[in-house]
Amino acid sequence: MDTFQEFDQPTGPEKSTGAIISHAFEMYKGVFMYAVAAVILAVVISFVVSLIIQPISGVNSNDMLEELKSSPETFSTNMWSIPGIRTYYGLSGLVSLLLTPIYVGIIYMANKYNLKEPMSFSDLFIGFRQNFVNIIIYTLISSIILGIAFTLCVIPGFFVLPFFMLGYPILLFENASFSEAISKSFSIAKNNYGTFLGASLLGFLISIAGIFLCGIGLVFTMLFLMIVMYSLYCAYCGRPRPIVVNK
Repeated sequence: MDTFQEFDQPTGPEKSTGAIISHAFEMYKGVFMYAVAAVILAVVISFVVSLIIQPISGVNSNDMLEELKSSPETFSTNMWSIPGIRTYYGLSGLVSLLLTPIYVGIIYMANKYNLKEPMSFSDLFIGFRQNFVNIIIYTLISSIILGIAFTLCVIPGFFVLPFFMLGYPILLFENASFSEAISKSFSIAKNNYGTFLGASLLGFLISIAGIFLCGIGLVFTMLFLMIVMYSLYCAYCGRPRPIVVNK
């Protein structure tokens, strides 16, 4: 099992939005290729699983295409009448949830880069070995809350996002429970809300900027927000020491 040492006292960016984003850029440059690999891996797994799920759920992709062609304006509403669609999306959502630890692995790799430790592709899977259950539960809870917030005219989601910016680093580096991660992240963000709001907003916008590059650009930018989470953690909790892996 992986064990975690105590933390170095604050060794990270200043507690300002600009310094945190600048630090995140520096970290992202070091793990960029791994971030791209993580996104591509998740997309490939999701695609393969979707091919398996379709016959299980009874969904016919031709039916979805015909529905889209016949009534594109009401497709988002009418598609729920397609047989098996709820099962299909339910199973797809479960797969997406179970892939979350791959993204958390990028935070681990950012810390290794920050500490000038050698990195390897297997580091992406640290979240499957360490605190997996709590990562999944935390993801489910935060996704539901943020999903509700963003559906309320989008804007409320940006004001809720800062409260969840430290959750994954806390789960990874402190081996905390999902409730402890939510509580600590909320507490720190509440007391430093302006900085957290600025950093999370800029991090989010940069992460989705790839959509303007024919959509495929998302592969290169999508995980930047995860690095912003790491930089925020370094600024407010101190840079964590290396993770010691018991052989």
